Amino acid sequence: MSNEHQSAYDVIISGAGPVGLFLACELAMAKCSVLMLEKAENLRSPLKQLPFGLRGLNALSVEALYRRGLLEQLEVPKRLKDPHFNAVQGTRRQVGHFASIPLLSGNIDSSQWRYRLPSSTDTSLISEMQELETVLTRRAEALGVDIRRGFAITDFDQTVEGVTVACDARSFQGQWLVGCDGARSVVRKVGGFEFHGTEPEFTGYSAHVDLIDPEKLKPGRNMTPTGMYLQSQPGYLMIQDFDGGAFHSSDKLVTLEHVQEVLRRISNTDVTISALHIATTWTDRARQATTYRNGQVLLAGDAAHIHAPLGGQGLNLGLGDAMNLGWKLAANIRSSRSNEKAPEGLLNSYYAERHPIGAKVLDWSRAQAAIMKPNPGARALNAVMRDLMETRDGATYIAGRVWGVTTHYDLRGDHPLVGHSVPNFEFEDGARIGEFMRDGQGVLLDFDSSPSLKTLANEYNDQLKYVSGRAKEQLGLSAVLIRPDGFVAWASESEPSEQSIRQAADLWFARKETI
Repeated sequence: MSNEHQSAYDVIISGAGPVGLFLACELAMAKCSVLMLEKAENLRSPLKQLPFGLRGLNALSVEALYRRGLLEQLEVPKRLKDPHFNAVQGTRRQVGHFASIPLLSGNIDSSQWRYRLPSSTDTSLISEMQELETVLTRRAEALGVDIRRGFAITDFDQTVEGVTVACDARSFQGQWLVGCDGARSVVRKVGGFEFHGTEPEFTGYSAHVDLIDPEKLKPGRNMTPTGMYLQSQPGYLMIQDFDGGAFHSSDKLVTLEHVQEVLRRISNTDVTISALHIATTWTDRARQATTYRNGQVLLAGDAAHIHAPLGGQGLNLGLGDAMNLGWKLAANIRSSRSNEKAPEGLLNSYYAERHPIGAKVLDWSRAQAAIMKPNPGARALNAVMRDLMETRDGATYIAGRVWGVTTHYDLRGDHPLVGHSVPNFEFEDGARIGEFMRDGQGVLLDFDSSPSLKTLANEYNDQLKYVSGRAKEQLGLSAVLIRPDGFVAWASESEPSEQSIRQAADLWFARKETI
């Protein structure tokens, strides 16, 4: 076996999808050496092409990309040119869905989200998966990340000091290994992580076909007595067949004849497929690792949790994992090679914060599958949900969950903003707080320009940036402590106590005096 121990890395990441790439960027920005091993030879895949490659980015993902200067590198998001997205404008415009029930823009009362300012980024965007990976790859390479494609991890061994990773006849050594290698994660399996959850209700199909008579299928999402189908563009299909996931589990080939049989049965038409270009299956199986860390090995993204791709929550959940883990793991690495001791329990807070968020998303997916089943009970629940989503409070609740607006961590602060994503405060000169976060530092935001707070921020070396000035809308706040991932660790509406700020800052940052 060829051994590359002489090129040891701080972190080895298995999987160069968006989650792994975003994590690599966060680590490299903090001066960590990163090796990425990706089994695929190149980025391009038919399933990443339009429209299969379109993904909905929620508010938290948009904010994360914006805070790192990556959002502006994405092209203007594209929407499919079909009646499902564009037929109805104004208050009846569909801006999302829950279990195929349309979420309409006019029913959402954004004033209920008191911390979203006029200067906030969009609550949601449609992005191309391949373009997102290209932008993240470019940034990772610019930061010095070593990306090796065509390298599939087959095994690894770990000690208290590091991990040795095997890729067939070659091996690599790192201090940490992070599995971002998807639903069938090798890192998770070899690492002995328990992966618990529920079995599927359906087999889902994504297919690109040629139809002789596409007019026989209705556009958009269609619930039927036997399942659901969506025709986003002529020939681009998504089908849900409530077979308990039997076909997906069978490992049978997805043939033209099989797709046609399923499509005819679900759509209750005699539509005819003349050619099958590509097809894949998936399920609503929902499982989650019982821990995200085992020694020097961590999990993120689909390696840590899987669920149905209903509502596009998977990518957003994974990007949130990466944003949360990156700065914490980097602080741990700095601590291991210097006297800059990371706060106790900082790395363990990754699991403590992200596992509950993942569990909620899995339940969200299960709930959608439950009310989409073709039986009387599910149809009754579906009707109730439709009524609720036509109300202001119901639609606003659903939108807040789908877009991540109401997502927060339980950080036990006195102010209700603590644990939430920081509002994008706009200063009088037009600058916005998100623009001060591009280097991955924490921020002490001081609206009153107090010299004592500036001195306090300097106690935390280069981990904490002091930003002062009046904002156009301050939400009654005097000062805010913001973690590197953009979440509020402390906030005050009165003259801030230096002691209370230090107590909060010490939970997340190392002081100079500890070096």
